Amino acid sequence: MPDSQDIRKAIEVKWNEYLSKYGNLFSSDSISGSSPPSVFVGSYNYPKVNVGPMVPPVHGDTSILDLPERWTGKSLDEIVNYRLNLIRGIQKVRVNEPTGRYIENLQEMAMSEKATDSDLQFYKKTSPVGLLDGYNAPFGPIGEIKSVKFSSSVSERHIEKSYYDRDLKASDAVLKLYNSGIEISKIQKCFSIGMFGKKRKLVPTRWSITATDDIISKSLIDETLDYPLIDGNRIFHFSHLGNFFSVILFPHRWLYEMIEAWYSNGVLGFGSDHEDARGIDHPPAIAGAYFSAKLAVGEYLVKHQIQSGALIFREIRPEYAIPVGVWQIREGVRAAMKQKPTLADSFEKALDIAVRPMSISTKEWLAHGDIIKLMRQKTISDFF
Repeated sequence: MPDSQDIRKAIEVKWNEYLSKYGNLFSSDSISGSSPPSVFVGSYNYPKVNVGPMVPPVHGDTSILDLPERWTGKSLDEIVNYRLNLIRGIQKVRVNEPTGRYIENLQEMAMSEKATDSDLQFYKKTSPVGLLDGYNAPFGPIGEIKSVKFSSSVSERHIEKSYYDRDLKASDAVLKLYNSGIEISKIQKCFSIGMFGKKRKLVPTRWSITATDDIISKSLIDETLDYPLIDGNRIFHFSHLGNFFSVILFPHRWLYEMIEAWYSNGVLGFGSDHEDARGIDHPPAIAGAYFSAKLAVGEYLVKHQIQSGALIFREIRPEYAIPVGVWQIREGVRAAMKQKPTLADSFEKALDIAVRPMSISTKEWLAHGDIIKLMRQKTISDFF
C-alpha cells in the first residue's frame, strides 16, 4: 500500500511547481475572478465568525471548483487543486445578524445559477498555501476584505422562492429544494449563509453540511417506513479516493449501522454508530459521515420503493492522504448504489461478499459494531 506521507508530498510538489509559475495570482492585495459561486462561514470564535466569498484568480465557468456532485472519478490531486485555487475573502460577522449589504451580496451570489464575477480588495497581500497535512481539508489563501464588488447574476428560481418565503421553516426549505432537484452542496451553502427559516442566522459551513444531510436523510427514511420489505440481501461496492465502501441491504424494518476503519501509523482504528426506525438521538460517533452515507442509502430505497436494514463498511486506506470532506462519502455511497448489486440468500453470505475485497475480516468488522445484537432484538412488530 502506498504511504500517506509520500502521496501528500507528491501532491505538494506538483502544487508548488504550479505556484512557481502562477504564484503572483495568489499573492496580491486584490483578486478578480468568477466565484463558482461559493461562500464560506467559519466556526472559529463563534458567534462572531469569518464569512466571505471564495474566488479563483480566473474568469469563466468555474463551477467545477466547488461542486462535489461532479467530482466522482476525479483524483485526489485534482480535488486538492480545486480547493487550493479558491482564495477566501473574509469579514467578521455575528451569526445572529445575517443582514446588511455584504451578507445580502453573498446571499445573492449563493443563489446564482452561474459563476459570479467578483472583485475583492484586501487590507494586505494574501499568501498561497504550500503545505498540506493529513488532518484538515485543504484550502487556498485567505485575505481580510477591504472592499468587494460582485456583478449581477440570475438567481435559481426555486432558491429565490424559498429565500423570500419568511414563513417557511429552514428544514422545509431544505426538503423543498432537494425535491426540486437542486444539488445538495448548493442547498448547504444557502443554509450556511442564513437564507432559510423564520428566524435566520449564519451557520458555519461544516455544521450546515451535516444539518442538511441529516434533514434530507431523515425525510427519506421516514418515507420508506411504509414500503414493503426488500426480498433478499443486496451487496454494493464502490471505491474512490482511497475509500472503499461495502453496503449490505437486508430484509428488516429500518435498521442502520455504519462502521469505519482507518490506519494510523500502521494501527487499525474503528468507529461506528447505529439507529432503528426511531432515528438517532445523539451526535453520531462518526460525525457527518453517518448522515451523508444514510442519505445515499435512503435515495436508493425511495427510488425502488422498498424498506430494508442497511449495514455500511467504510475502509479508509492510506491513499486517502488528505481529507477532502464528507461529500465524498455521500457521493461514494451514491455511486455504490448505482452499481448492479450482488445477491445473497443469507446475511452471513452477504457479509462474506461485502468484506471479500477489503483488507479487514468479517470478525474484525463485527467486533466493532452492534448489528448482530440489533438484529436479534425483538421489534414491536414481532408482537402483533
